[in-house]
Amino acid sequence: MYTIGYDLGSSSVKASLVATATGKSVAVVQEPETEMAIKALENGWAEQDPELWWTHVCNATKKLLAKTGITAAQISAVGISYQMHGLVVVDQKGAVIRDAIIWCDSRAVAIGNTAFAAIGTDTCASHLLNSPANFTASKLKWVAENEPDNFGRIYKFMLPGDYIAFRLTGIINTTPSGLSEGILWDFKERGIAKLLLEHYGIPENTIPDVVPTFSEQGTINTAGSAASGLAEGTVIKYRAGDQPNNALSLNIFQPGEVAATGGTSGVMYAVTDSLSSKEYERVNNFAHVNYTEKQNRIGKLLCINGCGILYRWLKDNTGASTYEEMNALAAQVPIGSKDAIMIPFGNGAERMLKNQNIGVNILNLNLNIHTKAHLCRAALEGIAFSFIYGMEMMMADGVDINVIRAGNDNLFRASIFSETVATLIGHDIEIYNTTGAIGAARAAGIENGDVTAIGKAVMENDYVNTYSPNEHKAEYQKAYEQWKTALEKLLSNN
Repeated sequence: MYTIGYDLGSSSVKASLVATATGKSVAVVQEPETEMAIKALENGWAEQDPELWWTHVCNATKKLLAKTGITAAQISAVGISYQMHGLVVVDQKGAVIRDAIIWCDSRAVAIGNTAFAAIGTDTCASHLLNSPANFTASKLKWVAENEPDNFGRIYKFMLPGDYIAFRLTGIINTTPSGLSEGILWDFKERGIAKLLLEHYGIPENTIPDVVPTFSEQGTINTAGSAASGLAEGTVIKYRAGDQPNNALSLNIFQPGEVAATGGTSGVMYAVTDSLSSKEYERVNNFAHVNYTEKQNRIGKLLCINGCGILYRWLKDNTGASTYEEMNALAAQVPIGSKDAIMIPFGNGAERMLKNQNIGVNILNLNLNIHTKAHLCRAALEGIAFSFIYGMEMMMADGVDINVIRAGNDNLFRASIFSETVATLIGHDIEIYNTTGAIGAARAAGIENGDVTAIGKAVMENDYVNTYSPNEHKAEYQKAYEQWKTALEKLLSNN
């Protein structure tokens, strides 16, 4: 038997089949082949048609079955991962009222900031573990203020993954983890965040029924089967946002474990059992996939916008043909890049810098000393140092770090980057070949929320290698302190 997992992103839908006996991925497909369009009707807006997501889920399913020869009858369960913080609104008949407002849409920033001040920082910190900010609840309030006719037609609002589950089953429900990513979960009361609903004037009956993250969340109905090609009666057993799901895919469940991503942007997602949050304006706090009424498992998420995009820019503008060529050049240069410093924050405002936008800064460049190789090393070190800066912030917010696990993506394939982080933080970085779709499929196969089977599948099927701290910590530390001093001077002058 097999399970199927979906990873609904803003650029594509990935689908994976996993053998239940071994946890091994059989195949992964993507739909569409090119990136999905994002509508930007005004500056800072970002919308997508949920019907388009559904079409790609169905096409990916059929492609996957055709590619593998596996029949729908052999699939026992479904898991869904999805782009976080989005808003889908439907009427009494389940019809979508307007395009989804997705995660990267910033129209509700002012609404969230106003609510944060009005409700009170202490109340938000103790109940929501976050500022309302630009998350799902604030986006819904924007609809209420700017599209009252649409708001009046709302029967239920959903997150993107909730909508896909609804199209498969005809049932509208959500999870505590999902509500927390919309800042709609009260961690102190362990229930729906009524204080924010009341402040925003959002009727509580517009929230879907709440089901556990790991549970029988509905079965595929006749319409869902006909459209997707999956068998009627197949059960949906798991649902989570992409960052909690990415952590699950890397076997991150316990306090002290950190999932890291080093793509265009960088993400650190650390699990803690503490409900305390001091850095709620810079670090987001969500219910992790194994959060329950009896067990605190909080995922602290810190995002670095200016991450791998810098290394890609450097490749595109220095004539380098591959990242491997750049990594080889960087390896020729000593730790600290002969005092060349690169501050990587050139991809917009950085939440971890309290939304300051300081851009990329190249400092101490000496035209008689420095070459393209020094720039490559300074870029890798600068991005690595931004991870360390973020980890220090998270540790000050109560996070313990015992191990870091990362996917085998561009930055973590660069030994200089991974060794810099491992050495400065003083812990191993374990690298795995896996995807969110594979993680979602594995999660659909576990029973009673017992995540130990996922850890076994990850270790047996996905492990690549480990980067350990090396003997050059003093040299790395000196370079990091120079970088940090330069950054904090920029911030104080901005």
